[in-house]
Amino acid sequence: MDKVKVAILGSGNIGTDLMYKLLKSPGHMELVAVVGIDPASEGLARARALGLEASPEGIAYLLERPEIRIVFDATSAKAHVRHAKLLREAGKIAIDLTPAARGPYVVPPVNLKEHLDKDNVNLITCGGQATIPLVHAVHRVAPLRYAEMVSTVASRSAGPGTRQNIDEFTFTTARGLEAIGGAERGKAIIILNPAEPPILMTNTVRVIPAEEPPDREAVVASVRAMEAEVQAYVPGYRLKADPVFERLPTPWGERTVVSMLLEVEGAGDYLPRYAGNLDIMTASARRVGEVFAQHLLGRSAEEVRA
Repeated sequence: MDKVKVAILGSGNIGTDLMYKLLKSPGHMELVAVVGIDPASEGLARARALGLEASPEGIAYLLERPEIRIVFDATSAKAHVRHAKLLREAGKIAIDLTPAARGPYVVPPVNLKEHLDKDNVNLITCGGQATIPLVHAVHRVAPLRYAEMVSTVASRSAGPGTRQNIDEFTFTTARGLEAIGGAERGKAIIILNPAEPPILMTNTVRVIPAEEPPDREAVVASVRAMEAEVQAYVPGYRLKADPVFERLPTPWGERTVVSMLLEVEGAGDYLPRYAGNLDIMTASARRVGEVFAQHLLGRSAEEVRA
């Protein structure tokens, strides 16, 4: 066996974009089914036209398929709370694209290898996937008192799921800045911009190092190295410039504040290129699924790192 059978739960925009990514670059995964709850779903129709199994029976359809080892849940936070228990009992690995956080937070270039024994991992939020790598990149050379991020996304790229989960977004992303990014305190904000034509996803990240003065060369080198790591699976991920260092008043007195401006352009697999906020979630999910598949197949540590 050189492929792990996987399925997508959720046939909306995110599930459909992930479907195209998995078909375009399957790696060690074989996508066999896309499942939803709306028989008239465009995502299910597209899956059927591509020769995949497409069912409107929801999670019940997957629970009866023991050969499916990995399930990507692209539904909602509320739905995944129920799905997580059922998938665990069925012996399946759940890769959660919702903010439900039933399993540990995972950001591929930061901590994925630490959680390959888990049966449920959480991809936090689009803002988390975009900004936590940069916060961690600074933290690994300069411990952080504080980190904050502001994600600005095109209003057209924010569907009902995003709008219904704003509170979960801010809470989950802030905790991710702390638990994975390494900041003592974290804060997250999301802005839905109605501009026409729609803007690309932009993220402003500010961090306050715990020690003065931070090593500027080490910080810039670490951040640029992390940018390259993320670009390996999200090609449209790019810093607009090197980190900026400023002396500013803070709750800890005058400190050095490091600011980073990041842009994320989507790959255009199904969603428009301005929807980088959604693309980074599906690209990250594909990367996480691939590493889990390699692990299940018993690939060497060198292959998993690659």
